[in-house]
Amino acid sequence: MRLLIDHNLSPALKVMLADLWPQSVHVWDLDMDTADDTVIWAYARERSLVIVTKDADYRDLSLSRGHPPKVIWIRLGNGPTSQVATLLRDRHSELTAFHDNAAEGILELF
Repeated sequence: MRLLIDHNLSPALKVMLADLWPQSVHVWDLDMDTADDTVIWAYARERSLVIVTKDADYRDLSLSRGHPPKVIWIRLGNGPTSQVATLLRDRHSELTAFHDNAAEGILELF
């Protein structure tokens, strides 16, 4: 599984998770940090990336357009990047099962 980390999450998250998801990218790596959500959606779809975001707009896109791409919607409030990294690490097996389940398009993490 390759993650595409949205602009509302720190680029440091990619480094913090590199041992679990080594080929992941942040939108800043792609000069897409100001790109429209639909552009990022299309990019992720074309490259089989899973979008990781705090943005509810991706949930709406998934509901209206279906998947792929899959969306991991982080529902934590404001907090340190380490909190998001810990959440993703602690739920690694759940994320893997989500990725492998063709019927699921959105995974909400609290």
